[in-house]
Amino acid sequence: QVDFVESGGGLVQPGGSLTLSCEASGFDFNKRIMGWYRQAPGKERELVADIGTAGGTRYDDSVKGRFTISRDNDKNMVYLQMNSIKSEDTAVYYCNAVIRTWRDWGQGTQVTVSS
Repeated sequence: QVDFVESGGGLVQPGGSLTLSCEASGFDFNKRIMGWYRQAPGKERELVADIGTAGGTRYDDSVKGRFTISRDNDKNMVYLQMNSIKSEDTAVYYCNAVIRTWRDWGQGTQVTVSS
């Protein structure tokens, strides 16, 4: 059974930092491109960053230069370091494989940006 447990969200002031963590299980993690997604209120879920099996990364323009995605293949973990956070980063953040055959998602972790 595929499962994702996201953590690390919270309330943060503009300009602040957070580190999100995701523990994945139930699939061949080491062979998958992993991504962090977010869904803001009233909007579709979007991919903001992904990381390949060898560590290559890609970022949406909205987070480039501010967010850093990383992974630990030994622990089946994916991380998202968020710096210089903006109000528009407010969303529920999820991790998942970018290419997948399942519909499962974790519960996500809420990031709220407010002064």
